[in-house]
Amino acid sequence: MNFKFIQTATLLILALIVIPIFTINIDINNPLNEQQWQTVTRLVYVMICTAFVCFVVGELTQNNSQVDKLWSIMPAIYGWIVAFEADFSSRVTLMAVLVSIWAIRLTYNFHRKGGYSWKFWGGVEDYRWEVLRQSPAFKSKIVWKIFHLLFICVYQMTLILLFTLPIIVAWQGENTPIGVFDWLLSAIMIGFVVLEAIADKQQWDFQTEKYRRKFANLPLEKYSKGFIETGLWSKMRHPNYFAEQAVWVSFYFFSVIATDRWLNWSMMGAVLLVLLFQKSSEFSEKITSEKYEAYRDYMKRVPRFFPKLWR
Repeated sequence: MNFKFIQTATLLILALIVIPIFTINIDINNPLNEQQWQTVTRLVYVMICTAFVCFVVGELTQNNSQVDKLWSIMPAIYGWIVAFEADFSSRVTLMAVLVSIWAIRLTYNFHRKGGYSWKFWGGVEDYRWEVLRQSPAFKSKIVWKIFHLLFICVYQMTLILLFTLPIIVAWQGENTPIGVFDWLLSAIMIGFVVLEAIADKQQWDFQTEKYRRKFANLPLEKYSKGFIETGLWSKMRHPNYFAEQAVWVSFYFFSVIATDRWLNWSMMGAVLLVLLFQKSSEFSEKITSEKYEAYRDYMKRVPRFFPKLWR
């Protein structure tokens, strides 16, 4: 049996079964109060309705990037809903502000790449969805529609909600006053947002100049390889992915500060996000290495997420 298939199946089982059971059981003695449960229920309703709208719009327009457009927006919406329900308690409000900073930055980046259009259903579709549609496993239209519904819309929308839910656990610990560790963690989280912004800017500048030279029939020179390997990208192959994961792992630690519990059920969002980026980066690199021969050498020289601190 193919090793990649076994690995993917194992991660899927871990993501869908083991992690939720484990994270719920480690925190079973710290239940949410009635108001917090009602807030979570409202968030779930919003998530289900949004996933359904994304599926319908995606099917009608044949643009399956509807969830991508909302990836950076929904966490801020969830954050401010919780802040309102928590009567704008200090830590919860701080977390909502931080999520909004992250959301504004990522939404702008998605916008400049053509992800949005004045027709809300338009915009550029993620190239990976078309690659997947052309693979033998998804040749059947029914199979693709099921994948579109269950993974692209429902699973990803659920994941977006899950990695935002540490704000609920932080609300549980609202009696713990906001302190120096909250501000230190805020600085760390903003630092990762800045790191991601720098990485995206470097990649944007590289690709913009590469295509400018191509269209103008100018020598490509250092752009001839087709992919960026300078700046942050010389230290790790996906500095933007690394920073994105770090943002939400940092966000989880607000719940740790508030409750003084290192492990709680809201950790499942950050864990599932890390697993998603693991598989997403593998898929992206497979496409890139098939397109650019030099990328395979780059993969051997440069780590995926964590930079080498030694030569």
